[in-house]
Amino acid sequence: MKNKLTLALLVLLTAFASCSFRSNSFENNDKDKLLLELISFVLEKWHFSPETIDDQFSEKVYEDFINDLDPLKRVFLESDLKDFEVYRYQIDDELKNLNLDFFNLVYDRYMKRLKESQDLYKEVLSQPFDFSIEESVIVDYDQIEAVSSKAELKERWRKQLKYSALGNYFAKWETQQEQLEEDSSAKVKTEAELEQESRDQLMTTLDDNYAFYFNDLERKDWFVQYLNSIVETYDPHTFYFAPEDKEKFDIDMSGKYEGIGARLSKRRDQTKIVEIISGGPVWRDKSLEVGDEIQKVGQEGEEEPVNIVGMRLDDAIKLIKGPKGTKVFLHVKRVDGKKEVVTIMRDAIELEETYAKSAKVEKDGVPYGIIHLPKFYVNFTDYDTRNAATDIAKEIAELKSEGVEGLVIDLRNNGGGSLQTVVDIAGLFIKEGPVVQVKNSDYEIDVFEDEDPTIQWDGPLVLLVNELSASASEILAAALQDYERAVVIGSERTFGKGTVQNMIPFDRLVRNSDYGALGALKITTQKYYRVNGGSTQLKGVNSDVVVPDRYSYMEIGEREQDYPMPWDKIASADFEPWVGYMDLEKTIERSQKRMKDNTYLKLIDENAKWIKEQQDRSSSTLSFESYKKMIEDADQKANYFESINDFDSHLTFESLQYEDELFVKDETLREKRNRWHESLAKDIYVDEALNVLKDLKFKFTNPKKMIGLSKQLD
Repeated sequence: MKNKLTLALLVLLTAFASCSFRSNSFENNDKDKLLLELISFVLEKWHFSPETIDDQFSEKVYEDFINDLDPLKRVFLESDLKDFEVYRYQIDDELKNLNLDFFNLVYDRYMKRLKESQDLYKEVLSQPFDFSIEESVIVDYDQIEAVSSKAELKERWRKQLKYSALGNYFAKWETQQEQLEEDSSAKVKTEAELEQESRDQLMTTLDDNYAFYFNDLERKDWFVQYLNSIVETYDPHTFYFAPEDKEKFDIDMSGKYEGIGARLSKRRDQTKIVEIISGGPVWRDKSLEVGDEIQKVGQEGEEEPVNIVGMRLDDAIKLIKGPKGTKVFLHVKRVDGKKEVVTIMRDAIELEETYAKSAKVEKDGVPYGIIHLPKFYVNFTDYDTRNAATDIAKEIAELKSEGVEGLVIDLRNNGGGSLQTVVDIAGLFIKEGPVVQVKNSDYEIDVFEDEDPTIQWDGPLVLLVNELSASASEILAAALQDYERAVVIGSERTFGKGTVQNMIPFDRLVRNSDYGALGALKITTQKYYRVNGGSTQLKGVNSDVVVPDRYSYMEIGEREQDYPMPWDKIASADFEPWVGYMDLEKTIERSQKRMKDNTYLKLIDENAKWIKEQQDRSSSTLSFESYKKMIEDADQKANYFESINDFDSHLTFESLQYEDELFVKDETLREKRNRWHESLAKDIYVDEALNVLKDLKFKFTNPKKMIGLSKQLD
């Protein structure tokens, strides 16, 4: 399996390499044109369903780029759009000729209008808002058009800023009322003072945003946005990554990077520590604290440190990160104002929240295990390092050693990841056989199989999913559902992403490049199908046991994305279901009966409908009294639903023995696990999953059913 996937990617890259570009065919300032040519070439040759580059394509790019730049319709004027309109059906021709006239015109105009809008919001916020006037603002920005004059633009800014300030004002007024209830002698601010504070707060937020626009973002960042307006017309999952974004993607997928082990944030000109990562160098040495400001960064072998005050955050992070075993010298201003130089030895850091974790629980005298998998993580450059499949196998082994008799795998909010890991994970639960079918642009079908007859877990199994379980999560749920190996519990259906992407580094395609790193294109090269031949594209995986949740009525899923690929199906693969394992029909019947009488689930469904109503609201009042009434009504409704949080299974979830040893060294990890265990005890979906496991265990231990199982395990 692993060799087959690796070989496919190598063939792809070899094909690209044979068509490499010579970057010196461009002028020094034409890196943008090189990127356009690379993207156009890769999309045309290797995308699963290449777009026809015509006027219809051009219009999509045009609309997407303008809307992405100005979603609130408060930057561009109608006259600007008329100037841009000449390119509505010309972008296809520009791409073919590597012409950037459209982007250059829009970018230059955008920066000009952005600067003007900075003056505009300052002017609007210099005057008090009158919250006694009955007026409203449209908050569904798809319903509004560009304005025709600067006077209209100012009015749009006024209403939108008044809406934001009203929210600030109400929050401050409400806090003051609560203080007065506790202490009637507390100092009371006037309405004018509260209104002034609300505007000042909004002014600070906008100043920070615009400082980011003008100081942190460069032309190349806006050009990346334009490139993605082009590639995203192919499908929602084809995406261009600038070099820095590619690095972040790799860290996100592997859960590992090399550096100091701290997260940074920038406000105004200050770069500050906002989180210490457990297990990293800073955490071990206790050398920095949250709130410390880094002002200069020095490197080994360099005499002068670099001043990072006012520097782009990404550039500052590049200086601070570095290879394992190297030193970095940070000139720090402590929270108490003290200045000092801190020396840190960089190391490899693992982001614990990326990885699988497990817990055990006893319900009605039976021990069960639960594994939470946040994503199907992998190191793309070295599959044999830590990955989701090996971690899941390890957690199952630990749970088995502690005697659990049923297993829940929680895939809720898991957006997917590595195809290879999901095939390996599925193989932990079946003897042998196909896991997923993959079709490429030539309509060739590859069947990826579990070839290892070893079964890591042969007991009762439940998968928890929701509307945000996507891609690899759907492959696993679909495979184990088709094999009748597990019961899928959760939302009516999962996200509905049935496509496979490959990451194509552009640096491998260009010889003799003088442009530095060129980034990479994540491109859709295949579609995948269940072993029964059906696609999860758009339709997702339907749960065996449907449990209402707060997203039930919201517009979530692949079908709600722009330009999704269509659903289709292919022939079924040759596979044998897990015969005699469970009576699914009876299991569903019992679960539905429990849920029908469950007050909390009824409330959750009612709450989901109310959330949908709030989401569909297209306008809002700008009057304080009307706004106050709207919030009070919403609070009353929210209080009505508050009892949902009262659910408590009264179960005690615990860490496994091997983690107890880790807690001795890592109190932070212990605290994180304790919080997770508390949330599991109050999770009604986990409770129902355990109830289903109990039903499955009854079937599993039925002697008549064991006959079929023994044949499967031979």
